[in-house]
Amino acid sequence: MQHVLIDACGWVACMDAQLNVQADMEALLGPCTWVLLPSIERELRRLDGERGRNKPLLMNLLLSRAVRHLVEESGHADDDLFACAQANQWATLTVDTQLKRRLYEANLRVLEVRQNNHMHLVDSL
Repeated sequence: MQHVLIDACGWVACMDAQLNVQADMEALLGPCTWVLLPSIERELRRLDGERGRNKPLLMNLLLSRAVRHLVEESGHADDDLFACAQANQWATLTVDTQLKRRLYEANLRVLEVRQNNHMHLVDSL
């Protein structure tokens, strides 16, 4: 079973594209366990409050489906994601360009939303 770390910007991109996150991930990776870090959950809760009812982030879906994974926080969510992905060899869902580059250069799997309408497994930068 592949574990996939959920980055805030990756989740927002999936919601904005109205993707079926589970189906799209499983089409690319097979059965997946979503993993949510505390720093990412805080960021998503803040964003969800700012977006209003017209652009929901489906936090109930994420929170019911994801496994919460506690890490020693560095103070920066991207650093937490990178360290966790590297330590566990987990994939990461993100659209953050710098984070994608770090993960890709460390030979870690990266999922992104492309052209705002489909999920893609990054195979080059």
